[in-house]
Amino acid sequence: MKKVLIFAIFILVVIIAVLIVDKSIMKKEIKNEDKIRKSIAAGQFYPGDKAELDSMVDGFLQEAETPELSGNIRALIVPHAGYEYSGQVAGYSYKVLSKKSFNRVIIIGNSHQEYFDGISVWNSGYFETPLGKVEIDEDFADKLIKTNNKIYFKESAHLQEHGLEVQLPFLQKVLSSDWKLVPIILGNQPGQVEILIDALKNLIDENTLIIASSDLSHYPNYKDAQYSDNKVIEAILTGKRENLGKAISQLESENIANLQTCACGHDAIEVVMGLMDGKTAKLLKYANSGDLSRPEGADKSRVVGYASIVFTDSKLLEIARQAVETYVKTGKIIDIKETNPDLNQHQGAFVTLEKNGQLRGCIGSFKSDKPLYQVVIEMAISAAVNDPRFNPVIKDELNDLGYEISVLSPLRKVDSWKEIEIGEHGVQIRQGNRGGVFLPQVATENNWDKEIFLSNLCSQKAGLPADCYKDTDTEIYVFTAQVFK
Repeated sequence: MKKVLIFAIFILVVIIAVLIVDKSIMKKEIKNEDKIRKSIAAGQFYPGDKAELDSMVDGFLQEAETPELSGNIRALIVPHAGYEYSGQVAGYSYKVLSKKSFNRVIIIGNSHQEYFDGISVWNSGYFETPLGKVEIDEDFADKLIKTNNKIYFKESAHLQEHGLEVQLPFLQKVLSSDWKLVPIILGNQPGQVEILIDALKNLIDENTLIIASSDLSHYPNYKDAQYSDNKVIEAILTGKRENLGKAISQLESENIANLQTCACGHDAIEVVMGLMDGKTAKLLKYANSGDLSRPEGADKSRVVGYASIVFTDSKLLEIARQAVETYVKTGKIIDIKETNPDLNQHQGAFVTLEKNGQLRGCIGSFKSDKPLYQVVIEMAISAAVNDPRFNPVIKDELNDLGYEISVLSPLRKVDSWKEIEIGEHGVQIRQGNRGGVFLPQVATENNWDKEIFLSNLCSQKAGLPADCYKDTDTEIYVFTAQVFK
């Protein structure tokens, strides 16, 4: 009897254990199911049928042209309207990613649904589209959230937000390897751009692709949209965040009829521009909803603007590095041929070398009858071995060198030093047979105001009195620079 009782108790324990384990498994399955962020854009912004969606995306990619890029792709700005409207423009961005490989994709957008204090990162599970599930990069998301208490997971910010999701079917089609997703929504509050830039800049690497999801102008007429969008695009292509802010502020002050916003994801665009400082921005495609061809005709009285823009590492930096290393090691000038039109323009350039954060050489030229890439080769070698302020670079230093290239606009003479815009203009002064040049970034790097900047230019670079810029005999020229670092 005792043995039977013990056996019965044993069986009861086993049954309870099985029930507990089974319940635990069920809870785990439910938890994992909760982690899937279901599609809300399917059937609205793009087809809900897998085959139809697959065919539509393929069509956009086939119609898009493939541009010649001068470096590795690091970031994109892509529209996020319904595919019927912006899909073809988006196709230009994703065409350049065909067969590319990244470990993670960070998609950033401004919230269309709510205003909130902070930045929301979906930090676990999956995002789902009709083409399948995309896994969240949980480790990266957790690291990002830990950088600042303004960065956290706010579920409601994502559940009805289309701006990130519409990018996924394209990515699912074009990327050639397994990749994970980091979805980020900005809450449309001041200060968030700086927080996110600071948080991301130390976490991203060359295997990270960053996408700003944004349309441009909402809802002016066709002509006004083109005007507004061109101003915004021009500002983005300068690579300077402050220029985007200035362009939008100026456009808003013009009171353009029915212009509700110049860029609905302007914060997301600024984050990308801040992270891509020193990279090359290139416009791939622009259109607005008034360009659509329909049987009933497109409505040009109320349109939305769309642009695809890519940011790449500068090939000029690689050319400069190869030029210096080859010359220092062999005494020979590299012999290369570049067909990219951007690298064959006749422009001046300065090449600056740094070692351990200190200047190691800087030589440049404002004018040249040679293609830009050849100017960079010559200036890089001269900065390494011909700058009279330094000994020539030796082999043991090569791994410690940093490179900065400033591609220069033509010189423009100004009537007064007061016309100079600090941080925007580089300056050349001339008085008799003496002269000197400061690049635009010298002022910002040293936190100089205009008068200190010009005083140092006169005394340090030209060997003239510190206030020579005020003399009527002094000629002052300004220029701008596109900087790659």
